[in-house]
Amino acid sequence: MALSAVDPPFDQLLATAESVAAARPEVDLELAREVFLEAATLLYNGLALDGLDEHDAEAVVAGLCIDLVSSAPGEAIRERARTLELDPGDLHDPQSVARSYLICAAIMKL
Repeated sequence: MALSAVDPPFDQLLATAESVAAARPEVDLELAREVFLEAATLLYNGLALDGLDEHDAEAVVAGLCIDLVSSAPGEAIRERARTLELDPGDLHDPQSVARSYLICAAIMKL
């Protein structure tokens, strides 16, 4: 079976769309789903997580789910990439994760 933009870890983005729409009455659920599906598709097609193991790929998408709903998503993603040098947490390959965040920001033109 081939991986798609709605398979893990990208499915976290669709779940984020639903959470945001539920938490913010001004957000249209269908529009939020469409936007986050487009983000997942761009990242999937752009091979943004290529080379990461499953654990690190899930961590990148989890971070993106937080950053993409911030008031300045591009800056939030770049800041997350910068802070990995100081605090890599439980990542297996923090340098590759940091690069993936920057690739994600570039792919999404943030």
